[in-house]
Amino acid sequence: MSQFRAGIRAPAVGKVDGPLNPYAARPERRPAGYTTIRVALHPGRALRVWLNPDHGPALLNLGYDLCWATTWMDAANRWIAPVVGLPELPYVDFGAGLFALRPDGVHWKTEAIVAHAAGRPFAWVDDEQSPADTAYVRAHHGGPVLLHHVSPRIGLREEDFTVLADFSASLAP
Repeated sequence: MSQFRAGIRAPAVGKVDGPLNPYAARPERRPAGYTTIRVALHPGRALRVWLNPDHGPALLNLGYDLCWATTWMDAANRWIAPVVGLPELPYVDFGAGLFALRPDGVHWKTEAIVAHAAGRPFAWVDDEQSPADTAYVRAHHGGPVLLHHVSPRIGLREEDFTVLADFSASLAP
């Protein structure tokens, strides 16, 4: 994973829709500070995406090793990173596990994210985590972890950046 500052203590994985793109906000009201892009992921159907250009620099300033943990996978580097001011980032490749339902209620991303962290402390920012994911991570990951929920109605806020900074600061150097 790419390092952006000396003293990186933990990787952070995050998704696009919800934290960076508050897709559940009222469609007629773009949140303040956000710009709108139209992404043609499927022929004939453009997806409206709201992104805040201040989020990339704010994430970089946290000192994490960042990576994408989104269904966008490598497409996040083409469509999202330039708008929010992030460099090309590694991504969690969900492969055949993309959207695979699990009988235990664990989100289809969770196992791949834990494997990607490979025992290192990490923060996972998402809008779809559940208690089942927390239990899975505790049972299968030996290091410190932060599962941080962000409302898809409002996206990342200053309070979220504070939580991420506090978690990073709590880790021994």
